[in-house]
Amino acid sequence: MDYRGESEWIDIANKHWIGKTTKPRTDWIKSELWDTLERENFELRSLVLLENLQLLEKCLWPTYDDNASNYHVLLLALMVTVKRKEGLPVWNIFATAPANFSALFRRVLSLSLDDSVSTPLRTHLLSFLIAAFQSLDHGIVRKECAPLVSISVWHNLVSEKVRENKLDQHGQLRKAWRASNKRYEAADEITKARLRFERSWLFSSTMDFVNRLYKGQDSNAGAEGLTGYGQTVANPFPDNIMYCEKYIEFLTDLESQLPTRRYVNQLLLDLNLLALIKHSPAYNDDENGLLRDLFSLLRHFINFPINDHTGAQHSHAQVNDIHYESLARLQRVSLQHFKSKLTIFALANYGAIEKCSDLQGHLAVLSTAELVELCSSLGMRTAYPPLPSLIVDRLLLMEIILTVHEKRKTFEESVKDLNVLPTEVDLYEPSLLRNESYSGSRSLAIPKLNLQYLTIGDFLWRSFILYRCESFFEIRKDMEDIIKRLQPRYVGTRQSVQFDGFSRMALPISRPSVLEVSPPKVGFDQPASVKAEISLDQSSLAENIRREWDSLRPDDVIYLLAARPHDDPSLLTNGHSSHTIPSDLIFLRTAEVVQLLDENGRTLRDASNEQVNGHNHRPRLRRLVVNIDAAAYKEDEARKAQGKPDIYDSINVIVRRKGRENNFKQILQSIQSLTLSDVPVPSWLQEVFLGYGDPAGATYGQLPNRIQKIDFRDTFLDWEHLLDVFPGKSVEPSDGKKSPLRPPYVLETFSSENSIEARPSKKRRRDENKVTPSPAPVVKVSTYIPPETGPYFVDSPKINKVRFTRAQVDAILSGTQPGLTVIVGPPGTGKTDVATQIINNIYHDFPSQRTLLITHSNQALNQLFQKITKLDIDERHLLRLGHGEEDLETGVSYSKYGRVESFLDNRVHYLAEVDRLASSLGAPGAHGSSCETAGYFHSVYISPAWSKFWDSIQDPNVSVDEMISFFPFHIYFESAPQPLMPPEASKERLIAIARGCQYHIEKIFKELEDIRPFEILRNSRDKANYLLIKEARIIAMTSTHAAMRRQEIASLGFHYDNVVMEEAAQITEVENYIPLALQDPKDGELPLQRIVLCGDHLQNSPIIQNLAFRQYANLEQSLFLRLVRLGVPVITLDQQGRCRPSIAELYKWRYQNLGNLPNVLNSPEYSTGNAGFRYDFQFINVPEYRGVGETQPSPHFIQNLGEAEYAVAIYQYMRLLGYPASKISILTTYAGQRSLIRDVLGHRCKDNRLFGLPKIVTTVDKYQGEQNDYIILSLVRTTRVGYLRDIRRLTVALSRARLGLYILGRREVFESCYELREAFDRLLKHPTDSLALVPGELFPTVRKLQDEVAATEMTGVEHLGQYVYEMTQAKIAQLKGSVVPVVTRLSNGEEKTIGQGKIEEEEEEEEEEELEGPLQPQELEI
Repeated sequence: MDYRGESEWIDIANKHWIGKTTKPRTDWIKSELWDTLERENFELRSLVLLENLQLLEKCLWPTYDDNASNYHVLLLALMVTVKRKEGLPVWNIFATAPANFSALFRRVLSLSLDDSVSTPLRTHLLSFLIAAFQSLDHGIVRKECAPLVSISVWHNLVSEKVRENKLDQHGQLRKAWRASNKRYEAADEITKARLRFERSWLFSSTMDFVNRLYKGQDSNAGAEGLTGYGQTVANPFPDNIMYCEKYIEFLTDLESQLPTRRYVNQLLLDLNLLALIKHSPAYNDDENGLLRDLFSLLRHFINFPINDHTGAQHSHAQVNDIHYESLARLQRVSLQHFKSKLTIFALANYGAIEKCSDLQGHLAVLSTAELVELCSSLGMRTAYPPLPSLIVDRLLLMEIILTVHEKRKTFEESVKDLNVLPTEVDLYEPSLLRNESYSGSRSLAIPKLNLQYLTIGDFLWRSFILYRCESFFEIRKDMEDIIKRLQPRYVGTRQSVQFDGFSRMALPISRPSVLEVSPPKVGFDQPASVKAEISLDQSSLAENIRREWDSLRPDDVIYLLAARPHDDPSLLTNGHSSHTIPSDLIFLRTAEVVQLLDENGRTLRDASNEQVNGHNHRPRLRRLVVNIDAAAYKEDEARKAQGKPDIYDSINVIVRRKGRENNFKQILQSIQSLTLSDVPVPSWLQEVFLGYGDPAGATYGQLPNRIQKIDFRDTFLDWEHLLDVFPGKSVEPSDGKKSPLRPPYVLETFSSENSIEARPSKKRRRDENKVTPSPAPVVKVSTYIPPETGPYFVDSPKINKVRFTRAQVDAILSGTQPGLTVIVGPPGTGKTDVATQIINNIYHDFPSQRTLLITHSNQALNQLFQKITKLDIDERHLLRLGHGEEDLETGVSYSKYGRVESFLDNRVHYLAEVDRLASSLGAPGAHGSSCETAGYFHSVYISPAWSKFWDSIQDPNVSVDEMISFFPFHIYFESAPQPLMPPEASKERLIAIARGCQYHIEKIFKELEDIRPFEILRNSRDKANYLLIKEARIIAMTSTHAAMRRQEIASLGFHYDNVVMEEAAQITEVENYIPLALQDPKDGELPLQRIVLCGDHLQNSPIIQNLAFRQYANLEQSLFLRLVRLGVPVITLDQQGRCRPSIAELYKWRYQNLGNLPNVLNSPEYSTGNAGFRYDFQFINVPEYRGVGETQPSPHFIQNLGEAEYAVAIYQYMRLLGYPASKISILTTYAGQRSLIRDVLGHRCKDNRLFGLPKIVTTVDKYQGEQNDYIILSLVRTTRVGYLRDIRRLTVALSRARLGLYILGRREVFESCYELREAFDRLLKHPTDSLALVPGELFPTVRKLQDEVAATEMTGVEHLGQYVYEMTQAKIAQLKGSVVPVVTRLSNGEEKTIGQGKIEEEEEEEEEEELEGPLQPQELEI
């Protein structure tokens, strides 16, 4: 924030708290802050500005005490809600004074019930409480929230009898009730008053909420001479509805987590809250659509089929039993009390009375008094505390009975009914449109991803709803953009439509021709398929766009639109605001591609590449065969049968979307099928996944199947390495041998610090008066001699050469053991190396187990896969699924079909080896003709030959020469390094060599045995599937591919035992979950043994574009982050080896005890300065360029021309000094700035050989997981911090550079930001914020980083531009052989003249380029 700007709030901040060293006074808060905000009606813009000015951190909280005014408290609550809306951390601010926070929280609770506080302010207080209940992972918050939802709220149940019935349902309930009463009785009067307030607060606030629903106006309206807080509302009714919406959101949050639901749910059921809401005038007002949608969400959670005390989800049968039991009780009571009127009802079957209409018809004969008697007999509440607006009438009583006894859909049935392919009705559904305009002030009727979930089914239901909403939102945006580009207009008499514009993603078409409508499948009422054909006219398309359309693949989703010119927009209201449905999009239908044909009806794969007169034939027509959405087609036919126009007659546009954006259908179907199938997580992970129980319960130290003895192979390089990583532990040889032992090492009964013991009970902790020091854990170590693997160099195993640190070894130990391992890997700490070593250990120690490897991106998967291929893992056991495999730099294809081809290639090689073996043994016959004959040859010739050899050397008197002569395969191994068996070798050595030769030969036949199924299987698909389910032991794919192909993979019978997930913190939670469920359960449980999550929650989270889904619904939450918040033990890698220690200082404060590996301390490249730069990192202040800072040509497309020119000028300067372009990356925080920088580079550098282009120009978000030697970073913003205020994004930005980091930004905006303070205090440690250059140096320099050197400061982009221009001119003169010498000063002070020699004329012409003058950014058209 620029404190020098012009604003009333900035003036107040400068006056009272900015830059002040003394504690601010508070007597001005009412007059200068509160009164002004009140006059503005607490405008959000002002609140955000005050939050940016650090009102909370530097003024309100430091000055808060028991004497603080209510205005002070209200402002604190307002600032907390603003911070939450901005997605900023807030609760740690209060951790410094927990007692004060407790007092503040109680005052917020009191004010939330205070009638003198206006409705809008009470809505803000509710937002504060909602934020608190969503942050139960913070101890100070949990302490204050827990009493409000404890069992003591049952004091408010309708009667003692009802409460006793509930307490009898579970033994722990009565125990908790007694403890609560005992605590109350033992308290003093002040504490008793607090306890009474806490147990009655929820009941009182709910009754106030009900009163508002029925009153229909602000509770403060009509009062004269108001002296309360914030009562300036002109029209109170909308504020009252907003409060009610917010309160329903609050109750929904309480109901959606088991710890807060456990006792609250019974209270809400006792109050008949659902019936009260549904009967209220506010609910039945057509304008309040959002309130009704929120009610539906609350009803879903209140009625969720779960045991509130055990957390067990009810099965479908149990749900029916509970429902029928309630009906049976209603029938019994009816017969007992109203036999004369309800005999028929009491004798009816359940199916005849479970619908609302049937129930209502039967009970209509009862009078109001009789309905009251019926409710009382059923234990239902019929009397409420006196409320001015609530009247318990006949309609309400009937609603209460119906709400309890009606047949309700289960959440599984609701999910099954939701379509995964949208129509225009789905895209413009009011509840979906509200999500687009979310600003943080209103509630939304969408579920949230919480810290905890009720059940796995609940988690999947929420995920499905949110993912579906987000997918439809993105589709609607794409469709609107495409139609806008097409520019439809009427032709003639408005009967036909012509398109004046163009979109590469759309083509005008005529009516689709329906070819076949298949009859419905059994149990369905819609057609099994609707096949249609669409003609695509490609005659006007450019070649590259035509190829894009020709790349449509089977199962791709395409969109059929009915578009018309934009006339008068239709309005669709959501209850509070109007959303315009563009009249240019009338209908939308989806279809899936079956095949793409050429104009002659041949598939494109079969079509010949015809030439006409020596030129390639330009295709004009394509015929696209598709399956139209059958459900929508059925409704369209019904619509047509009613005499309405045929929708397909108006279809005139076909639209495609990019592949990654268009995979929503498969992912939604995967989530939907999982929700319906109830696939469980492993039992050992269940409670931890849902967020209950012991957070350490899934770690290997708490599991009964912990492995006591593990071979860690090449994890440890030597004995000293082993001792280094176990400090404080006793490392002893297990077999009595003297240390040091040589690797490989087998570790027994080791104890890791990350193995957390179960927490003792409170009573045991009270009884423990003395702490007995435990002896140092003992690590028993044994070793062995690895078996020989053959005489050839290729037979030698690949050995790990990474000297793992102590933390890395802890992670490898935990990951090799069964259970859950969570590894936090700060930038450059080698988490990929750790993951690959875990995979290597599992591969060798558990040869029957299979491992699934998951990453967020193809790029990360390729990086991980390339490291795996360098380990001692047989490549035939590696498989990579999905696209992106072509980018692997291995020269070997690891895709399904590539692996099959590799097997077949290996078959040829190994069969040739079999022939060579047969020839060496003189065995006649075609033994190498097939895998089958090779197996026969092995059993008849090879096995007997080895048996004879081993038998012949059993005699202890056999000599070395005899052993050599007995060996039957000398001829075969003639190509091996000789001598194969040295005569001077010992008998033990000769036996080892022979075993190595046997291993080599046996491997040939073992491989052929594995290849044999590929000889038998003829279909390529069958071969690929066999490879997946039988042969591959390490299967890698992205999380997106796993989500898309879940059903297909599971249906093949695919099984696996371990999951290793890289970039887990960047994967959405449902995409974290799906890879755990790619197989069908065995005996009701998924047979997973290990789950290893590697990531960094302090870097970027999953990218969610829509603000509502990102902030309100928390869709950006990853399983990794949630487990960390829950307190699951993590292993944090604590030494980085990527960048200079000085650059690491910029972000290491985010991590506890992050140190440096020896390579960054000792390697010369890290201690040498950057040629031409005074500093290895620097923040460079970029003032407004020609009076302009940031600009926004279109919404969210933010650019800064001054910083773009500055970044390109720095890049040009580096290239002129000799820096390789491949070692330079330019990053920015906004996509708009990325486009601008690319434009400037294209204008100044692209076609100039002196410069060329840097390795990459991209955004910070896209560059996570990557690195380069030198990074130029543009922060873009000049008015506010923007996205970078999320410190995770800044952490990524600061940790990408190895040797040099140069940051361009507006100093006064970023240095004052509270969240970025730690980083910018370090960034701005240099005495200047102008770019400091060292003239005369060339890359690479020999100057040490700490050497003092004279520097020249650039006063701005114009200065640097002129400097670069002059250097360029000198360089061109040098290349031309000009007499003008180029003089450079070396780091030792010596001047050197270079470039006076002549060059060849042709080379001179090739090198000469059209050069720009001094940088003139205004000439560049953007």
